[in-house]
Amino acid sequence: MDLAFTPEEQKFREDIRAWVGANLPADISHKVHNALRLTRDDMQRWAKILGKKGWLGHGWPKEFGGPGWNAVQKHLFEEECALAGAPRVVPFGPVMVAPVIMAFGSPEQQNRFLPGIASGEVWWSQGYSEPGSGSDLASVKCKAERKGDKYIVNGQKTWTTLGQYGEWIFCLVRTSTEGKPQTGISFLLINMKSPGVTVRPIVLLDGEAEVNEVWFDNVEVPAENLIGEENKGWTYAKHLLSHERTNIADVNRAKRELERLKRIAKVEGVYEDARFRDEIAKMEVDVVALEMLVLRVLSAEKSGKNSLDIAGLLKIRGSEIQQRYSELMMLAAGPFSLPFIEEAMEAGWQGDFPGGLPGDAPLASTYFNLRKTTIYGGSNEVQRNIVSQFVLG
Repeated sequence: MDLAFTPEEQKFREDIRAWVGANLPADISHKVHNALRLTRDDMQRWAKILGKKGWLGHGWPKEFGGPGWNAVQKHLFEEECALAGAPRVVPFGPVMVAPVIMAFGSPEQQNRFLPGIASGEVWWSQGYSEPGSGSDLASVKCKAERKGDKYIVNGQKTWTTLGQYGEWIFCLVRTSTEGKPQTGISFLLINMKSPGVTVRPIVLLDGEAEVNEVWFDNVEVPAENLIGEENKGWTYAKHLLSHERTNIADVNRAKRELERLKRIAKVEGVYEDARFRDEIAKMEVDVVALEMLVLRVLSAEKSGKNSLDIAGLLKIRGSEIQQRYSELMMLAAGPFSLPFIEEAMEAGWQGDFPGGLPGDAPLASTYFNLRKTTIYGGSNEVQRNIVSQFVLG
């Protein structure tokens, strides 16, 4: 296993760094580095910049309009974007549904949907979870009944991230109740502007509405929006989930936030405290270990070997690290974390809390928000079972 980057890969990194530095808007980078609120315009503005360059789908093969980068190049691109303060690419279109459409969609569906995803023009949402279907995803009840050349969809999805911005949503729907639960699920693409679709924000502790409920009341969906075969959606869903769980690990974001933690600790005067420095050191070791795990997978792929299916393991460690660095930032700032002041999420806001620094304002919001990471995308408890079955048999 060779974890060193080649001279060609180092040159690729330098080229990416130069391009991102020249094209990433400074106001967006400032917000990301300080965990301030990103608007829909902020996120889509960066997506369109990447789309114009042909890099929004940076993991796509050339045949579908992507750059055709190998695994190492994709990793380097993501790392340079994260370190520069670029927003995370909203994954539901380019990272999640696009690979499913490429692998299982018809040529007509590929021609219809992929260009809008690649350009950043069309905002996609994910319709998987339901009130009774989280880690047990096979228990979905949202029903799609075939009537002629249409499906009639009724039911509910929940925890739909940024669903208030969604224009299209990919859904797991129940098309059969016969046999095992997994055998009666289909993968359907639904226009969220269709009559009968209602999006209801779920307001969180910090006043944000990052997640939503989506209701379907006799929504008519053309049968041509079915991906692959009816009742085979579970196969397509598993294909997508491997991309989602690797994305959740987000080692590059962890590296950037580790540096932010150090900055906060220095400003707050706790960086020289030996015990706090120990905690930062342990966090740095965990981040490096996660990066080595990612590079191990990349090394195997580069050499043509079949790497272990460790998407679940990456998700477990990545999500725990996210929670830990947010906790350490809170501890560094102490009472100056300024919890639940919604105005403090805006760039340029200056608090009058004695001793508080503007950079402390989002800390509590981030801390509470990241409590979700060990649950969504398949809870860590379930992921440990999956990893143990794979490794131990």
